[in-house]
Amino acid sequence: MTRTLHDLFDLSGRVALITGGSRGLGLSIAEALGEYGAQLVLTARKADELEAAKAHLEARGVSVLTVQHDLSAHDTVAPMVEGVLAACGKVDILVNNAGTTWGAPTAEHPLAAWRKVLDLNLTGLFLVTQAVGRLSMLPRRSGRVLNVASVAGLQGGDPQLTPTLAYSTSKGGVVNLTRALASEWAAYGVTVNGLCPGYFPTKMTRGTLERAEAHIVARTPLGRLGSGDDLKGAALLLVSDAGAYITGQNIAVDGGLSVV
Repeated sequence: MTRTLHDLFDLSGRVALITGGSRGLGLSIAEALGEYGAQLVLTARKADELEAAKAHLEARGVSVLTVQHDLSAHDTVAPMVEGVLAACGKVDILVNNAGTTWGAPTAEHPLAAWRKVLDLNLTGLFLVTQAVGRLSMLPRRSGRVLNVASVAGLQGGDPQLTPTLAYSTSKGGVVNLTRALASEWAAYGVTVNGLCPGYFPTKMTRGTLERAEAHIVARTPLGRLGSGDDLKGAALLLVSDAGAYITGQNIAVDGGLSVV
């Protein structure tokens, strides 16, 4: 029997774990998933930002649990997931959004900064995905993984902007992790997809936009930065039953920047 679009997008009864969910793109995705009925679990490093996000979402009628956690503390990742499962019973949707960056010419890029970026953006993402898969999605033979990568993982850097080699490398890794894991976990009924945002006004992009917003907008075919709503539709599609036949895809949400 054909289901209605409302039913296909409905997330009622599903638990969504969103890393880096307290602000920026993670919070925008949280708004979308919460609006369509998901019970949200947000993780982030800063307790005050988590509390602000919780208040914001609960004012919209969304059920929210917050967990203060740093994904770069690798030994704590599996215990964090175990705590979420103890509280919620399952994780149906994992949104891997937590990330960081570092700008420096490659010849001067500190090794410590390289490790910081890779440890969070790639290794932390791997570990939380592994734990959620092993402890919830694979045994239940169901799940949605959504990785927030970047257009920086799809193309070389703009020579007019500060080089961010570690960030671009990590996001390129996320793009191919998405493809490889989608192939491996398809047999378990788990889909794995990625979003590749362009430039959105967030805390992480603030410095870049202060220096080069006009240049970035001029290079973007749609002629603007991303807005708070621009990721919501794509994210909802990829974590809902409406996207059940989509896996291994990395969708650029960038105003056309990656195609010029």
